[in-house]
Amino acid sequence: MPNLGPKVELVDVTLRDGEQTQGVSFSQAEKVSIAKALLHSLKVDRIEVASAGISSGELEAVTRINDWAAEEGFLERVEVLGFTNHKRSVDWITSAGGKVLNLLTKGSEKHCREQLRQSLSEHLEGIRRTVDYAKEQGLLVNVYLEDWSNGFADSPAYVYEMMESLRQLPINHYMLPDTLGVMSPEEVFASISDMKDRFPDCNFDFHPHNDYGLGTANSMAAVKAGASTIHCTINCLGERAGNASLAEVCMVLRDKMDAQISVDETEIYTLSQMVENFSGKMVAENAPIVGADVFTQTAGIHADGDSKGDLYQTNLSPDRFNRSRSYALGKMSGKASLKKNLETLGISLSEEDQAKVLKRIVKLGDSKATITPEDLPFIIADILESKGDRHLELLNCSITSGLDLESVVSIRVRIYDEIFKSTGAGNGGFDAFVVAIRKILDPRKFEFPELVDYQVRIPRGGTASALVECFITWQDQGRNVRTRGVSANQVFAGIGATLRMLNMKMNQDRAQE
Repeated sequence: MPNLGPKVELVDVTLRDGEQTQGVSFSQAEKVSIAKALLHSLKVDRIEVASAGISSGELEAVTRINDWAAEEGFLERVEVLGFTNHKRSVDWITSAGGKVLNLLTKGSEKHCREQLRQSLSEHLEGIRRTVDYAKEQGLLVNVYLEDWSNGFADSPAYVYEMMESLRQLPINHYMLPDTLGVMSPEEVFASISDMKDRFPDCNFDFHPHNDYGLGTANSMAAVKAGASTIHCTINCLGERAGNASLAEVCMVLRDKMDAQISVDETEIYTLSQMVENFSGKMVAENAPIVGADVFTQTAGIHADGDSKGDLYQTNLSPDRFNRSRSYALGKMSGKASLKKNLETLGISLSEEDQAKVLKRIVKLGDSKATITPEDLPFIIADILESKGDRHLELLNCSITSGLDLESVVSIRVRIYDEIFKSTGAGNGGFDAFVVAIRKILDPRKFEFPELVDYQVRIPRGGTASALVECFITWQDQGRNVRTRGVSANQVFAGIGATLRMLNMKMNQDRAQE
């Protein structure tokens, strides 16, 4: 069924307002790439790409964007912020091949009086001169009423008088910014409703900021009040707490207000990752729509409910964004969590082996926040290789290491039915463990194999907290034997591989008796 709600345009201001984020400065190539993706792939209605007169590098970047946009038929959808300086901003935009001026004007009496040192009539005269010149040069003109939110609250008569004059000019969009992010949804609705009632023929854009975390909610209120366009940024970039998030705004407008929007939601996550990489500002893992973890179920009861009828899924499904649902592995995992991951990996295990793997996952989860699906084959291999008799069991192990100091190990082990304690020192924790265990085994005439190779690896894409898989090759009576150990701790992965070798050898020794 087609959306029956209002048609709402979206203006992405990542390349202008978003670049006011502390520490963010896009290169020319990055700006061009983002602009192309926004218009061509994501299909936003308009983009604001720069402020006029910033730098020669900015001029070149905007020129490249405009050249591409002209070839693709997007030129009137590329906008540049300009100022009431008569010819200067207009000439900068036209020299870059631009077509649209977003003119910054003072939407509050206080800004006009204290920052410009002008009366409203003087400010309006400057606006008229700039708009007239822009039209002579063939530009389309929109106007920002900077600090409109405070201006409307403090001096509405100023705003009304300003709008009465502006509406006489050839202006396409009147852009109402909550410049300092001070409004609540109720205030946005009341204010924009008043503006629409007084100036019904004007097209109003709403430009929210997120200082109170209300950017998305305020956008909904603005549309409800009659705003035809919402401004936002990718990943909530912007000065201070940032602007409204494009991902959030798109989805609440579409899902909660049945709004007709042009954005291709399957491209939202791709754009988010692009901007994350170019900006260096990482997206929170729990950020709605685009966060790494937002389509991950952690609790085992949720996985169980999904298995029995998608009970914990909503209309906000990951496939809408070319993403997939996952089920976290950790101390909160249940049987269903494990089964979901095994199905994804195409692995089949008996109920008995599943129980063993789940027990290991929960135990690892006590020391490691999450276990990735890439860790799972390591754990399974480790469990399946551990099915033999455990003649030697490590009951306790303490390792102390220091810079330029030998590592010291204290262990307690069970060998058959006896308990032994030992200590060892060595060049690292693993070496110290071998010394300690040999103190127990050598007097028992146990022939300790020679270590000939030692390798460690983590899963692809692993982090510093990833599971470690250790492979050790031993030479025993003229043949090589390779054993594996898995742990979140690299030393204990090596110890696990050693214990497996010792138990294998004890099994062989017993079989020969």
